[in-house]
Amino acid sequence: MKKLLAISAALTLAALPLAGCGEAADGVVTLRVSSWEEYIDLGEWAEEDTINLESGDIIGVNSMVDDFTEWFNEGHDYKVKVEYSTFGTNEDLYNRLSLGDKYDLICPSDYMIMKLLAEGKLEKYSDEFLGDNGTYTQNVSPYIADIFKNNGWAEYAACYMWGTAGFVYNPEKLVNESDINSCNILLNSEYFREVTVKDNVRDAYFATLSIINHDALVETLDPAARSELLNNTDADTIARAEDVLKEIKGNVYSFETDSGKADMVTGKVAANYQWSGDAVYIMDQADKDGVELWYSVPEEGTNLWFDGWVKLKEGIAGDARKGEAAEAFVNFLSQGENAVRNMNYIGYTSSIATDVVFEYMEWNYGAEEDCESVLDYDLSYFYDRGDGEDGAYTVVADAANFEKTDGKISRGRQLFTQYPPQEVIDRCVIMLDFGARLSEINQMWINVRCPDLKDVPPAVWGAVGGIAGASALAVCLYIFRDRLHNLLLKPKKGYEKVER
Repeated sequence: MKKLLAISAALTLAALPLAGCGEAADGVVTLRVSSWEEYIDLGEWAEEDTINLESGDIIGVNSMVDDFTEWFNEGHDYKVKVEYSTFGTNEDLYNRLSLGDKYDLICPSDYMIMKLLAEGKLEKYSDEFLGDNGTYTQNVSPYIADIFKNNGWAEYAACYMWGTAGFVYNPEKLVNESDINSCNILLNSEYFREVTVKDNVRDAYFATLSIINHDALVETLDPAARSELLNNTDADTIARAEDVLKEIKGNVYSFETDSGKADMVTGKVAANYQWSGDAVYIMDQADKDGVELWYSVPEEGTNLWFDGWVKLKEGIAGDARKGEAAEAFVNFLSQGENAVRNMNYIGYTSSIATDVVFEYMEWNYGAEEDCESVLDYDLSYFYDRGDGEDGAYTVVADAANFEKTDGKISRGRQLFTQYPPQEVIDRCVIMLDFGARLSEINQMWINVRCPDLKDVPPAVWGAVGGIAGASALAVCLYIFRDRLHNLLLKPKKGYEKVER
């Protein structure tokens, strides 16, 4: 039921008009917000969906947008109306901006934030928002805050959700459990047609560089060196990546956009290279069918991704009230209870690290009283601001949900997936914008995803006989247009991904 409500509401919201002035004749400020499909709580929870915490019950009755509007209008001397729309991919959003669509506040991914910032399209957050009394700055995880500060984003972007990429897998289908520790499983012939990988160039390229640089990556934890290896876009590396990707294509079950979730739940494949939020959803769905799935972060390292709220210069256009309303929207989402609502509704992990969010983690993943073996799962790196007691942010979890290698937690289930331990986080890096190499990598991806003309079946040639070389290529591109449509696309966040 929730899925149908989400789809209906998302379509309704997406249909709202995007043009118009910031302030109507009646003095109401129109705030134009755009984010991923199904990436915010749309409300209408059933009573049994209530989150029962010691600090109080949490339930989404109305949509988060409606709750924000009511909250804002009660506390200000002017009114705000939110025009909330959605996009399917970062590139979709960027194209809309290029075509003249106007937004005030958007929520792109890390590399698109870098691109927009480099192009001078983002407006700084106000000193009041960034000050010590700002809800976001008070509540955001110190770990996330440091990353944004160190990368020069802190004044322009407020983190919303974050996570990793890795393999969700079925232990019962592995030849050797250690195989899942590395991206090399994508080339392992023992898993011929048993593994799926994302059908977008960014994640596929990143996983490929993990394979190419495997030996160097497993020998170093130096963050700068790791990032350089996993973000290398020189001509030789692109060429080598194309060759390896073609080998991967010949071994995996598929490059998939959304089908990987169902393929894992139904047992069609052994492993799926997936984003952590969707991995949690997959495991939850499999649990309902009595199938236990796990999540592993490759030993070579993985992508540490973020989605963040940014204000657009062209949208805000110097309007102080619009700027204030945009920042209020981000602060509203950064309240602990609202962060819990969004996490529970969409399945991803919020950047907010308040006590109520931690309590929600304990409610979700704390061991039952009769659990035979427990494990103290330390989340202090994410929650502790240096003013808490030792062990204050430790979830006493069921030890059966974690696997250790050399005495350290290396794989796990839902809690591990949402909050990897510090030793796993240490080998994660941010995937950078391709920048000037974008067109070359685009062409490489076309070479990988569109088959060689000699591989086209004879029946196809019969149907298009007489068509010249240029036309034949056009037919090839047409046949595979759905795949090519996903160039540079990373699936949207949320449970019901369509494409990204």
